[in-house]
Amino acid sequence: MNRLKGIAMIVTGAALWGASGPMMEWVLEVYGISVSFLLTLRLIIAGALLLVFLKMKKVKILSVFHGGIWVRQLLIFSVLGMLGVQFSFVSAIETSNAVVATLFQFLAPLYIIIFISMRHKKLPPAYQIIGMAGTLVGLFLLLTNGQFDELAVSGPALFWGVMVGLSFAFYTLYPGRLMGEWGVLLIVGWSMLFGGIFLGIVNPVFLSDDWPLLAEPGVSLGILAIIIVGTLAFILFLSSMRFISPVETSILSAFEPLTAIIITAVWFGQFLEPVQFIGTFIMLVFVTWLSLVGAEKKDETAEEEISYE
Repeated sequence: MNRLKGIAMIVTGAALWGASGPMMEWVLEVYGISVSFLLTLRLIIAGALLLVFLKMKKVKILSVFHGGIWVRQLLIFSVLGMLGVQFSFVSAIETSNAVVATLFQFLAPLYIIIFISMRHKKLPPAYQIIGMAGTLVGLFLLLTNGQFDELAVSGPALFWGVMVGLSFAFYTLYPGRLMGEWGVLLIVGWSMLFGGIFLGIVNPVFLSDDWPLLAEPGVSLGILAIIIVGTLAFILFLSSMRFISPVETSILSAFEPLTAIIITAVWFGQFLEPVQFIGTFIMLVFVTWLSLVGAEKKDETAEEEISYE
């Protein structure tokens, strides 16, 4: 029963997160709201909601500020991790569309593999090289539509897409100890709040010309929906990990880009070309395969260590 509960959580969470991309694309495209304004509101409100939720659960939300080293790590993660992922993702949506931005996010495992290999100064295992090669083939087909001499996306979209993967890799690797010490939701809540405040200072939100747009029902309701859907998706995603394995989480996360593809096609009438769709399928297959084989290798290593002992 718990496993079914976990599967339902991750599928629902991934689908909701996949839906949030087209929702942001709609607000950006139809009303011309700026990325900075949208993200400042989203991060501050979502972060505050999470912290209120934790406070209601009797969590000591101020406990993380008792140690200077944790505060420094929290601030770094807030700006480079949380804000970095959110800003690059929404910018990728603005310069391309929700589908392309979501698929670029799935390149994060490749950057993680490259970083770890460089850190240890050795080539990655054969299965990782094969997985990376397959994923890049799929990405090539997605970006070029099979045409070697042209890109199916713009230069800015390619830049922000790469930044999505890089920032998501940092988001995955950096906060391990921080979240292990203080809990995932607490760190996410504070990092959203601090990330939003930082962005609101760098691009003074109080001086923004976008405030009058909130009088439009479509804008205010759209932003509210984005905040609620995105926050709920994140809570469901994290909560599912109590009931299912990381491998199952990785596989079922494929519902995220699939949801974005379907909603974008129905809502905006934007369809991937056949070659691009094949590239998308190849990317998802190889990223999932990397997770599956990686989990098997970890299990084998653990068994060998037990046998050795």
